[in-house]
Amino acid sequence: MSKLNIPTRLTIVRMVLIPLFVALYLIEFPYNGLAAVAVFMIASFTDFLDGYLARKWNQVTSLGKFLDPIADKMLVMCALVALLLDNSQGEIFTMIVAIFLMLIESRELIVSCFRIIAASKGITLAADRWGKMKTVCQMIALIVLIPHRSLFAVFGDATWLLILYYVGFALLALATLLAIISGANYIIKNKQVLHDQN
Repeated sequence: MSKLNIPTRLTIVRMVLIPLFVALYLIEFPYNGLAAVAVFMIASFTDFLDGYLARKWNQVTSLGKFLDPIADKMLVMCALVALLLDNSQGEIFTMIVAIFLMLIESRELIVSCFRIIAASKGITLAADRWGKMKTVCQMIALIVLIPHRSLFAVFGDATWLLILYYVGFALLALATLLAIISGANYIIKNKQVLHDQN
């Protein structure tokens, strides 16, 4: 096996950070939410950095293309599940996050299967702007929501904190809507992938 390049190593670092993030979020100690979001932000930054360096240094590899989307989806899925396991916001919050999780992950599964079919036909599909917007909204929403317990413990029900919380929740809802739109647009725009060749 060839030596791992720096972008691929960064992707692996992101995968290693995921269980650390989950542990920090679920194990209650003072400011655990802030510690968890710090790890989440570092992991999210490696997502940007590994892709940027791979393109800049022309180090795009098959292993990197395999691991990068897996690491991305693992990070988001684990963050959403962690929020789902947080019962401090009540049943309604848990139920809505569960719906968001099901919709977002269903979209990811459909798009991933669609890409596999495209790859089997030698077709390379680029990400569209809707998908990129979804990713940005998703990451910002999670960065806002992950530390909410720690922030509420410190500042109480401060007005600015409640506004920030609802903004994060709204962004997660928007990310879910964009996930549906981007998934549908991705398939419709590339529907030739599903056509059997005669």
